[in-house]
Amino acid sequence: MAIQTQVPAAARLAGALTAAQGLAGIAFAVALVFRAFGGAESTGKVLGEAGYFTVLCAGVLAAGVGLVLGKRWARTPSIVVQLLLLGVAWYMYGPSGQQLVGSLIGLYSVVVVVLLFTAPVREWTLGLDEPDAEE
Repeated sequence: MAIQTQVPAAARLAGALTAAQGLAGIAFAVALVFRAFGGAESTGKVLGEAGYFTVLCAGVLAAGVGLVLGKRWARTPSIVVQLLLLGVAWYMYGPSGQQLVGSLIGLYSVVVVVLLFTAPVREWTLGLDEPDAEE
């Protein structure tokens, strides 16, 4: 029987930050639904967009909750989401001309990536902190 190891605080914090991103995306999807029923010219397209964002952000939320609960599988999807958001931040900072928003999104994503690449989180993810790993 495997012994449950202590989940590093950095992993839990990164999970909470990732879950917050998922919740923000779901809130955006809810706003789209209100827009669709509030007189949008093409209700079907807006509802489809809301459904798409709901599915994507539910996955982000699941990865964040997984990290908070100590599930090792959730680290990789969280890293992928942050790397994708770094691309969004780059675009917002440069071609889009929204330097403040781009900087904030980029900083947020970098913080999460750094938390997920700290030594305790890497060791926990690989199972190197378990007592059986030393034998």
